Amino acid sequence: MKEINSLTPRQTVAELDRYIVGQGDAKRSVAIALRNRWRRQQVEPPLREEIAPKNIIMIGPTGVGKTEIARRLAHLAQSPFLKVEASKFTEVGYVGRDVESMIRDLTQLAVNMVTKEEEERVREKADAMAEERLLDLLLPATSQQPTAREHPADSNVISMGYSDVPATAGGTGETFQETREKLRRMLQTGELDDRLVEMAVTARPSAPMVEVFSASGLEEMQSSLQDAFSRFFPGKKQKRKVRVPEALEILKKEEAERLVDQESVTEKAIRRTEQSGIIFLDEIDKIASRGGTSPGGPEVSREGVQRDLLPIVEGATVTTKYGPVRTDHILFIASGAFHLCKPSDLVPELQGRFPIRVELHALGEEEFFRILTEPQNALIRQYTALMATEGIDLVFEEEAIREMARIAVEVNQKTEDIGARRLHTIMERVLDEISFDAPERDSATFTVTADYVRNQLADISENEDLSRYIL
Repeated sequence: MKEINSLTPRQTVAELDRYIVGQGDAKRSVAIALRNRWRRQQVEPPLREEIAPKNIIMIGPTGVGKTEIARRLAHLAQSPFLKVEASKFTEVGYVGRDVESMIRDLTQLAVNMVTKEEEERVREKADAMAEERLLDLLLPATSQQPTAREHPADSNVISMGYSDVPATAGGTGETFQETREKLRRMLQTGELDDRLVEMAVTARPSAPMVEVFSASGLEEMQSSLQDAFSRFFPGKKQKRKVRVPEALEILKKEEAERLVDQESVTEKAIRRTEQSGIIFLDEIDKIASRGGTSPGGPEVSREGVQRDLLPIVEGATVTTKYGPVRTDHILFIASGAFHLCKPSDLVPELQGRFPIRVELHALGEEEFFRILTEPQNALIRQYTALMATEGIDLVFEEEAIREMARIAVEVNQKTEDIGARRLHTIMERVLDEISFDAPERDSATFTVTADYVRNQLADISENEDLSRYIL
């Protein structure tokens, strides 16, 4: 299995700081959890299996970075990562998805990840083999190669199917190998990019669509049936005329798929899912029982979802189309605002499976200013790059950025607090005019000042009712 990233907790926090402002406690918790995975791999096998991951619950309002922390952590760990909303799972008998489907989805992500890595590993060999196959199409070794003049109806087409290739090509005294090398050089320099070549391409199989309608439990049956039908109705080869660059890409993909051992990919993907998979359970507070409510009704469904999640989080074996997958060492990170309930409203058994609880704090004006300017993917940088495509140098004065941060905090206080997501709507309103007029503007520079920000947002930020719908 690919070794788990061995970043130290301090290095992990430093990497997270490049994209996420504040929330130091949450960053420390996930950094320790990631390091513990590496530590576990260094322990001898008998004890290694006994060390379970320490799952985490992040508690905090929306838009403060819970999801982004988990997503960036998975990227750092190079682990399969799946984000799911806990509220879309329900117990049997209610409309919703089977909780085991998230393990199947995570396994599929791991298979895709490992397949891509294996294809990258054999890319150089696949590219060389694809080039040879394309040269075989352009100049078949066992057939008479016609010149373009022999195709008056379509002079760009080079096809195959002629016999008795001579020892020399084109009557110029060139040997077959010399002509092939000449074509190779033309192919590599792009001189053949406008040519068409006829080749056999695998068409999509026309297997009947099978869909199983069920609240839960039969999703895997649907997937297995579709796979079975795809084997019964394999894709047929169809001859198509495509340009040389497209033909080369098709052949590269075919060669890469042929060189990759799918059994090995499946085995590695299952191991990676089991040992380094991360599942982010968002909105877990939505399935917690609300204190003081009458029993029955939605409470039955909420507690039912918790009971269904429990064996998956504790450790179970889930059947997937790639084989059984154990969930004992998958890291679960749950999050929720917990406005109307608290973590203790979860069933005790589920609480025990999330021993680490970390609170994320609401963001203020200074944090909004830093979010707009500091991260590598900061909104200011994004919009500056977007306007640069129109030839406009977009400049933000510091006071303008602070004014946008101030208004975002003010609107969050007056209406629903949606955290840093408010900055997206603020930016769109501020830049609405320049974004619309950008293609027709003559000026190469546009400076956003604090006065400009106030003018663009004055009516909306002062009108609380209007802010609820626009900002």
